[in-house]
Amino acid sequence: MHQRPLILALGLSVVLLGGCADTEQEELQQWMAQQRAQARPRITPIEEPKKFQPQTYAVDGGADPFDSGKLTQALRRDAAKQGGQQAGLMQSELNRRKEPLEAMPLDAMVMVGSLQKLGQPTALVKVDRLLYQVRVGNYLGQNYGKIIRITENSIQLREIIQDVTGEWIERNTELVLQETQK
Repeated sequence: MHQRPLILALGLSVVLLGGCADTEQEELQQWMAQQRAQARPRITPIEEPKKFQPQTYAVDGGADPFDSGKLTQALRRDAAKQGGQQAGLMQSELNRRKEPLEAMPLDAMVMVGSLQKLGQPTALVKVDRLLYQVRVGNYLGQNYGKIIRITENSIQLREIIQDVTGEWIERNTELVLQETQK
């Protein structure tokens, strides 16, 4: 018998607490709605994008910025300013006719073989699916790379490059035979 009033009291307190929770939740929701209504976000409008006006390139009387002659003139001017050995180093390069394989970078070339032709070592160089025969004295690459030696496995070059101080120096480099994967 004592249990019945206890259960009844417990049930009554649960109902009362449930009623309190509902009012607290309603108060919270009202407060949040009030804060939302009061808070106005400050958004600065985005500027209109500037309209792009394309400019036509007019060659009228101006120098072509892509003219290789400008580079040659600049190299001649630099060579004239440089004294002694450097001037001679670049002068000989500027006075000769360029060879076709000097228009391509050295890393675009692949040595695929070598042979003896008329008693002289000759290397086979592949560039863009085309095969070229080169000998000692020919030029490769864009750094005035002159072939100084050809072996069965490599082409040795002497290149002329500018160092960090702007002086022209010689550098030896090598194009190594690339064996095809079978």
